[in-house]
Amino acid sequence: MEYRPLGNSGLMVSTLTLGTLTFGGANGFEKTGKVDVDGAKRQFDIAFEAGINMIDTADLYAMGLAEEITGKALGDKRNDIVLATKGRSPMGDDPNATGASRFYLIHAVEASLKRLGTDHIDLYQLHNWDGVTPVEETLEAMHHLVTSGKVRYWGTSNYTGWQMMKMLGKAEAHGMIKPVSQQIYYTPESREAEYELMPLALDQNIGSLIWGPMGEGLLTGKVRRGQKTPPDTRQGDGWPEPYIHDMERAYDVIEELVAIGEAHGCSPARVCLAWLKDRPGVTSLIIGARSEEHLRDNIAATELKLSEEENQRLERLTRPAPLYPYWHRIVAGMDRLDPAEKPFLDGYAETIKNRTDDRSAS
Repeated sequence: MEYRPLGNSGLMVSTLTLGTLTFGGANGFEKTGKVDVDGAKRQFDIAFEAGINMIDTADLYAMGLAEEITGKALGDKRNDIVLATKGRSPMGDDPNATGASRFYLIHAVEASLKRLGTDHIDLYQLHNWDGVTPVEETLEAMHHLVTSGKVRYWGTSNYTGWQMMKMLGKAEAHGMIKPVSQQIYYTPESREAEYELMPLALDQNIGSLIWGPMGEGLLTGKVRRGQKTPPDTRQGDGWPEPYIHDMERAYDVIEELVAIGEAHGCSPARVCLAWLKDRPGVTSLIIGARSEEHLRDNIAATELKLSEEENQRLERLTRPAPLYPYWHRIVAGMDRLDPAEKPFLDGYAETIKNRTDDRSAS
């Protein structure tokens, strides 16, 4: 197992993180999985033996039940690992039982601490942007939680690039503790994070924890063109995520993952994780499993080495379109490209050249 710094911090985390969305299976999360305490203990044993050193959960998962199961299953192993959770999501009908206000965040952290059975959270993440609460108030709350010892580090989740930069800028301006990480959605099928969030991670030294790296089951090989998706899977049971822009393109991505997996004698899920974990800016992939078999298969991705040709096949097939202003920088021949953008601009340049050549030949 490889370990990487979590952004601009001294905290080292494994390239795979064990997620707990499958824990509990209650309160609207029945379709995600129903792992109980004994099942969670077994998953933790397998993960820790493989070198995984971070667990990620959230108060929203099964409306608190996933945190409770996590706490009970960890037991005396609690201080051997990095424990991450998230808050900010609505946890009731009270208009103040949501958001990133000082009032709510302090309450949410204390509630998570109780459910997890611990006196501190190693990484606390704001689960989504709050467009109502002033950023300064949120920063003050997080600064207080860190300096009080209840939280060691903090990060964000599902922010846009400008929202994350606003948070970082305000924290620096007011001398407050900055977030060290972002938890974002990023898969071979969905690479929108490369437009702003991954360059931001490289430029600002922000750790990137990737949720749903297999598209919440979309890229595991269970969803195939012309075949009925098994009903005992999340995608076959009506789970609404992820949003797919182009299903035919998604099928093409899945078939490529299947083909490369067949060449290596492994699952397409393993290929997906092996390709994604070494993309620029990625710190750790959050994996979640309903069974021991699935978990072991995911962990095996750390040992899978794709050839350069296989990496390039996937990159070209899944490359996002060059949006403005990126295409303009390339066609205008701009110099002084930012190092944080260059890993992604190089791909856009190839796409633009190919399109221009095709247009000239027609």
